[in-house]
Amino acid sequence: MYKECQVRISPQDASDMLVLKDIASKKLSIASSKICHIDILKRSIDARQRNVFFNLTLGVHIDKLEVREKNFIPKYHDVSHQEKVIIVGAGPAGLFAALHLIELNFCPIIFERGKDVDKRRGDLASLYKTGIVNSNSNFGFGEGGAGTFSDGKLFTRSKKRGNVGRMMEILIHHGANESILVDSHPHLGTDKLPAIISNIRKTILKYGGEVHFDSKVDDFIIKNNKIEGVIVKDTEFLANNVILATGHSARDIYKMLHKRKVLMLNKEIAVGLRLEHPQMEIDCIQYHSKNGRGNYLPAAEYNFVQKVNGRGVYTFCMCPGGVVVPAATDSMQQVVNGMSASGRNTKWANSAIVTSVGEDELKAMGYNGLFAALEFQEELEAQAWKEGGEHLYAPAQRLVDFLDNKESTHLPISSYKPGVKASLISNWFPNILSNRIREGISVYGRRSKGFISENALFIGAETRTSSPLRIPRGKLSLEHEEIAGLYPCGEGAGYAGGIISSAMDGENCANSIAQK
Repeated sequence: MYKECQVRISPQDASDMLVLKDIASKKLSIASSKICHIDILKRSIDARQRNVFFNLTLGVHIDKLEVREKNFIPKYHDVSHQEKVIIVGAGPAGLFAALHLIELNFCPIIFERGKDVDKRRGDLASLYKTGIVNSNSNFGFGEGGAGTFSDGKLFTRSKKRGNVGRMMEILIHHGANESILVDSHPHLGTDKLPAIISNIRKTILKYGGEVHFDSKVDDFIIKNNKIEGVIVKDTEFLANNVILATGHSARDIYKMLHKRKVLMLNKEIAVGLRLEHPQMEIDCIQYHSKNGRGNYLPAAEYNFVQKVNGRGVYTFCMCPGGVVVPAATDSMQQVVNGMSASGRNTKWANSAIVTSVGEDELKAMGYNGLFAALEFQEELEAQAWKEGGEHLYAPAQRLVDFLDNKESTHLPISSYKPGVKASLISNWFPNILSNRIREGISVYGRRSKGFISENALFIGAETRTSSPLRIPRGKLSLEHEEIAGLYPCGEGAGYAGGIISSAMDGENCANSIAQK
């Protein structure tokens, strides 16, 4: 027999299976001796009160161990001689589209401008050593996309867009730990994700698909409002359907589409700075203890959303126990991002603190037209690069000094490896935006005692939170509104905001092709 029950329990007791068995026996009114095994099905932390609790959903096996059916059973088969679908980009949208196309009896052909995860790792090591960015192989471009070497968070609010559980099961099938089905905020870790991505590629190749690295798409073949293929290294590759899954940093793709008169639309973006604290400080605040998290709690997270003058100021991509990394995709750009390994065990916590920027504000700052947001991003990154200097030094300012708008005479030690350089952020970051971030942080700091800390450091610039454009598509068919056979997909098209939402969008585009 198998039954489930919910329990609210202290972190220490949650780690003791004998305690769990005793509680489950009382909840289900059965003898403890009859429980032969307990699965933890769901786990979340409730730290709203002084005492911190785990909320657990337990799967209780009574008398004998019940074998539970898997939700995902692969239906992959040889598609090497089936109709080809070109996929531009090997991020989560492109990879999950490819896997699902194989299930739907289509042959995916992926073109990725960057390198496979192993060669990409070497380019990142070189980036740290030289400060020189390889424009096709970096934290943003390469196999697995921007998420591969920058965290691997799997939490999403986009649950109506697809089957989140199925996405998790596919990741588990390719090597992810089953704990991602349990935790309320699942996370793979940048140390684990590359192997999973590599296994997905092996599945695609095993069943007849193709993955081409160092293969930047140079142009699209479009005739009579119908896409017919792509051009890579002066060679034409033809297909009736093309999934465009390039990510939000492939700015050359936007300009290429514009040249081909493909309809795109303006879209609100968010920009800001990355805020780094000692992890111990965040643990003490979130867990209401001067001793931090202790032995039974994970590195604490935080998040907030605050309205200031009608615009949002909010956290994005919070990385407990993580590091800040250089995320530029070309020379003379200074862009930062955050990541955590699976253990989330560094001394630092970091999060983007960003504010939304709309068309009206962009116009007020002198940016107009279709590429207004993109040009604003580029200019902000260039200013941050000039402020930091060569070798990817990042401009930085202590949080307390940022709030007072004064220069920092010294900076705390940072996880950002290239190094930080003291900067008066208001010298290069627009005042209308920095003032809004100041207000948002101040409001949160009043609610969260200790958050405004002498040890907290702002590092710039955080500009790659989302796509600066939306590539419009139909509501029923996910084809482009005007170009038949073109399927804008994932973050770069403005339809997703993370690994899981991008993966679901990739599957949805594959479904749309099959239905057509």
